[in-house]
Amino acid sequence: MTEHVVILGGGTGGTVLANDLADRLDSELDADEVRVTLVNDGPDHVYKPVWLYVPFGQREPEDGRRQLSELVDDRIDLRIDRVTDIDTDAQRLRCREGRSLEYDYLVLATGSTLAPEEIPGLEDAGHDYYSETGAERLRDELLSFTEGHLVLSVIGTPHMCPAAPLEFVFMADDWFRERGLREDVDITYTYPIQRVHGNPNIAEWAQPIMEDRDINIETFFNAEEIDPEAQAITSMEGSDLEYDLLVSIPPHRGIDLVEEAGLGDNGWVDVDKHTLEAEAAENVYALGDTADTGVPNAGSVAHYQAGVVAQRLASDIRGRPATATYDGKTLCFIETGMDAASFVEFDYENPPSPAPPSQKLHWSKLAYNESYWLTAKGLL
Repeated sequence: MTEHVVILGGGTGGTVLANDLADRLDSELDADEVRVTLVNDGPDHVYKPVWLYVPFGQREPEDGRRQLSELVDDRIDLRIDRVTDIDTDAQRLRCREGRSLEYDYLVLATGSTLAPEEIPGLEDAGHDYYSETGAERLRDELLSFTEGHLVLSVIGTPHMCPAAPLEFVFMADDWFRERGLREDVDITYTYPIQRVHGNPNIAEWAQPIMEDRDINIETFFNAEEIDPEAQAITSMEGSDLEYDLLVSIPPHRGIDLVEEAGLGDNGWVDVDKHTLEAEAAENVYALGDTADTGVPNAGSVAHYQAGVVAQRLASDIRGRPATATYDGKTLCFIETGMDAASFVEFDYENPPSPAPPSQKLHWSKLAYNESYWLTAKGLL
């Protein structure tokens, strides 16, 4: 009997996994003993880290977009469709227009979605670079912003790319200085807990840099409502913060299908953090942002987790014990300006220790951004 692996989501995790399985199960695919189907609700694969550079005019949104068909191995059954129901008991997916898809193994790599509507006034007032349209609109605002108060407010956690809010204020500070405008622009950074980042080691490293660059810090600031006319943020703690330009990290959620299937809350799948197996259903895995493991919602995490899931699936399909486990490995470049960056690498046991910022690391990040498409294809 042919084993059928269905991957839902064509982002980093889903695409890397599909290509890994194509390589790992080469003989089984050729013998029609295994089928791998990748389902995505659109034809494009988007590399979202590019969006950080769009507001500063350094990249265009299309730089982060490729056709999935160009990235995925030809032996993968690529389906552009929207899944409307997950039945883990029957091991069946229901797609748009009533079509169904049965599976033997299901991997959820559905990522994060933005939910600015959860904060009154945010959709009308805030700009973001966590979406393609948001990054383009923010670029237009920044180009005409020559004086006033810029506020970067982290409103929702967890969120994609936990370092990106720090990167934005570091880059904005440098960008305004290069243009001779920094003395006329105040920058304030808000974070919902009592430090500037969720990871205490990164927070301890970042705060002195922010203070040295005169970036104002408001911690334990949870935005509750935005007044677009008054240009003010009201926090749950009872304080108000006025702005001239608001850049927000909106609340993030997973897809409703996950919660409707009983796999977890807010669209995140409850998993064993080492095996990435869903706790509420058999033969179901989750990876990347979709998996509630406690590690950052970062592309590197999805990449490493995809390798683990591929090994476990190959072992199961071949009737062998699945022994591969995920150790929490995460790595991330952190831009500290327009021409310098730091780097961190950590896992469940070893905390991050950011490297001293350097131009070399900045260029290393840009080089990785360029070579990312080889990673997605499974060539790196």
